Amino acid sequence: MKYSEVERKLKKHGCCYVRGGPHPIWFSPITEIEFPLSNHQSEEVRPGTLKQISKLSGIKL
Repeated sequence: MKYSEVERKLKKHGCCYVRGGPHPIWFSPITEIEFPLSNHQSEEVRPGTLKQISKLSGIKL
């Protein structure tokens, strides 16, 4: 799964972009946690990173 697909799924479930920087910070209304996401739109997300994003966001990716 590419980072752009992850962003699309996060937005679909109500997560929103909070602030920028080297790693943009997103907020999940499900877990009420802010978490970093990379800016590498066309790159594949590594399995461990995808698992961590899924855990922090509360969304099965």
